[in-house]
Amino acid sequence: MQKRRRLKQTQPLEERLAHEAKRLREQAQMLPHGRLRDAVERKAIQIEAAYEVSELLRSPGLRAPDSPTR
Repeated sequence: MQKRRRLKQTQPLEERLAHEAKRLREQAQMLPHGRLRDAVERKAIQIEAAYEVSELLRSPGLRAPDSPTR
């Protein structure tokens, strides 16, 4: 049986997301206006939103309450 190769991620998720969004924005600027460019820009926007959500979830202000409030 063949073993599955595993890759260890060397960059943090936020850094990878920011790099990918920047790459897509640059790619979109080189494309002519149209459906493909719009799709690439939408993907960049989705990745930027994922980056922001990830930052929000990792923020120190976001914690589970110590006890139930009633």
